[in-house]
Amino acid sequence: MKISEVSKKYDISPDTLRYYEKEGLLPNVKKNSSGIREYSETDCKWVEFIKCMRGAGLSIEVLARYIELFYLGDKTKEERKNILIEERQKLVEKRDTIQKTIDRLDFKIKSYNETIYKKEKQLIEPR
Repeated sequence: MKISEVSKKYDISPDTLRYYEKEGLLPNVKKNSSGIREYSETDCKWVEFIKCMRGAGLSIEVLARYIELFYLGDKTKEERKNILIEERQKLVEKRDTIQKTIDRLDFKIKSYNETIYKKEKQLIEPR
């Protein structure tokens, strides 16, 4: 696939794909004789993985380290697993913080609605 096709398929700009390549997240993208990138099926799977992990908040640095370790082989599987465990824990903590915020907002909205309802009701009741 050409960069424009990958860009469209995964809704990632060509500039971002080139940046990922520069940062070591897509180290194996081949170029044809004209210098045009040709994304393989494997490259596309990496793009999908990177997009998912970036969407979850993983930094470029963490992903680059993970991918570097991946290409070093099985001897790094525990280190890769630990990266995933650490990043998962960060997401759990973020989720818990978000849930507390949602709960607080729900309470405020309920209180607000009850207060507004009472004031509106006073407007339509005879005096």
